[in-house]
This record gives sequence, C-alpha cells and structure tokens, in this order.
Amino acid sequence: MASCISEKMFALTQKNSAVREMFEEGNRLAKLYGRENVYDFSLGNPNFPAPAKVKDAVFDVLNNEPSTMVHGYMSNAGYPDVRQTIAESLNKRFETAFSADNILMTAGAAGGLNVILKTLLNPGDEVLAFAPYFLEYGNYIANYDGVLKVIPANLPSFQPDPKALEAALTERTKAVIINTPNNPTGVIYPAETIEALGAVLEKKSREFGHPIFILSDEPYRELAYDGAIVPWVTKLYRNTIVCYSWSKSLSLPGERIGYLVIPSEIDDYPLVFDAASIATRVLGFVNAPSLMQRTVMRCFDEKTNVNGYDSNRKALFSGLKAAGYECAEPQGAFYMWVKTPCDDKEFAQRAKKYNILVVPGTSFACPGYVRVAYCVSPQTIAGALPGFEKLAEDLGL
Repeated sequence: MASCISEKMFALTQKNSAVREMFEEGNRLAKLYGRENVYDFSLGNPNFPAPAKVKDAVFDVLNNEPSTMVHGYMSNAGYPDVRQTIAESLNKRFETAFSADNILMTAGAAGGLNVILKTLLNPGDEVLAFAPYFLEYGNYIANYDGVLKVIPANLPSFQPDPKALEAALTERTKAVIINTPNNPTGVIYPAETIEALGAVLEKKSREFGHPIFILSDEPYRELAYDGAIVPWVTKLYRNTIVCYSWSKSLSLPGERIGYLVIPSEIDDYPLVFDAASIATRVLGFVNAPSLMQRTVMRCFDEKTNVNGYDSNRKALFSGLKAAGYECAEPQGAFYMWVKTPCDDKEFAQRAKKYNILVVPGTSFACPGYVRVAYCVSPQTIAGALPGFEKLAEDLGL
C-alpha cells in the first residue's frame, strides 16, 4: 500500500538527521549508564545558561508591558521599535546605515533562511554551499523545490575557494550560503576571502543578467576566540542578506528568535523585503515570538559565557592532540572538527563503546572527519578524554 505522507517527507524520514539520531542515542545510553557517564557531543545545544539579564528582561516585559503587546499579533516583519533598536545596534557596531525597514524578525536563523529561500527561489533554482556545511541546508532548499549544489571542501584550510565557486556557478544559481564562524569546522572567513567571493559573484551576475545573493548564516557571530574578527558581510558584497539568531549568543535555542538583515542596497530591495514579510506569514510563522522580541530588545549588550566555551575549546583541543588526533584549533563557534584514521561512520560507532557520541563528517558532505560539539559542561570533556585516549589506542594512533 502506498504511503499516506508526501514523497518529500517520506524521503526525509528515511534519512533522518545524524545529529538528532546521535542525540536520541545519548538519551538511550543515559538510561542504561547514567547521564553523567555518557559524553554527548552530538548537538549544538548550549550548556551555559542565558545571562541573568535575560530572565530579568522577561519579567520586566511581563510586568510592565500591556498583554496585547506582549502576546499579541503585530506586523509580520516584527515590532517596529524592536527592529529599529536592532538596526541602531548594528549601525553602532559595524558603521552601517540600517533602519527598521531593513530588519525582519524571524523564528531563529533557520526560520530566517526558510523565509528568504521561499522569497527568492523558483523551482530548479540553484543554491551553492561550501562543504562542510550545516546538513539542514539541503532540506531547507528542497522545501521550495530548489537544488543544493555542494562545492567540495578546500583542504586543509576549509576556506571557500573563489575559483571553485566560479566553476560551480550557472545561470540557475540564485544564492550562495556562507556560514562564518563555521559549523562544523569553527573556521572564520576573513574579509579578503569574502571580497574575492563577491568579485566572482559580481562578474557572474553581470554575465547572467540577474543578481546572485550571498545568504550569510550567522548564529555563531559572537563566539570568536583569540581576538579573531568576524567580518560584516553586507559591507563587502552588496547583494548580501544576513540571517542571525540569539540561539547561541544568548543561549536561547529553544526560544526561536532571530532576524534577517535585508539591506536597501540589494537589487529589488522593496520587493524582496515585502515578499519576505509575506513569506513569514504564508510559511505559518505569522510573526516571530512576541515575548522574545520584547525580551531581546533589552539584552543587546549581553553575551553568553564566551570564556567558558574558550576554556572548553582549549581543554578539548589539547586533550585530543595529546591522544594523537589531528584537528585544527577552531577560531569560532563551538565545534571541533577531528580527522578520523578510519571511516568516519565507523569511528562514530566505535566511539560509542566508550559512551562518546560524535557526528560523522559524511553528514556535512565531508567524509573522513567527525564533529565534536564542545558546548557541554567542562566535566563532560574531562570525563570523555580517557575514552578518546582508549579509542586512539584501539585505532593505532
């Protein structure tokens, strides 16, 4: 008998996210061995709590703003005062000239990506991503009958290669997704790299007779270490749209709050902004969560425990290197990208012998590596390192 669900969703059920599968495996192992004896590095779920001011802001909103404001509908693009406050914050930080009319509130960066892809894509349009990339991009693009084209990883730097980009572009290319600091490598793309990508896109946009957008996915912007600078992409390439989230910067992943920056300088700006506002509604978001819009407006100067992530980064990196693993020290985000001496899926399976859960690089279109999410407690890292050492011995490192 034929399945009653759509063909698209049936295909997705057959290849469920490896990250989520590992997360569920962690829950299963925790019941067997105790949560404290399972070292789950699978999910980018921040362990460090939100800053105290976030909780204060929630109560301030609830106690001092009208219920119709806190819990009611507003423009699909979001509250004007929230959007204006965001614009002014960005202008102060990056010397830009945004207004409320350039900001569209979204249900996180993922919601924002879906909104802008819905806005831009016709069936068959291509979106490019550099491997390794966040595995859900392909699903988001397929939602709107677009085609994901993957540019192979540029080893060993994992920096985008402008020549490889140019070779992959076609007349059907509508956008290129970049993610910096990067999930899963932790690499930050410097300004000169983004400028080189932009030069290629400008050239090809003229050749093809239509704009090619950069969609800059930036949930990890605030998580940068050792003084590393994360460039502001709209100043480097005109047709850039930024997708941002407070999921990582304020440890609020479950609250689903973020925004799109749609600069006035992009081609067809009024039409793109209006269409994105409508896409927010027709996708069923209607608007970004109202309480969280009012909350984050009060918390622009707050940050998560970046020093805690940095301490985890250093402890994990030094421990893995001492055990014989090959991994590049990440510049940002909270992931370690570790080269495997065997098939990456086999490595992930063998790690479970020591109750260690990692995600195979195959899931990020880059086999031969695993992703280790160090947004965990320091105790998890300390407890896992002996298991990583034993695994290294098993593998002959």
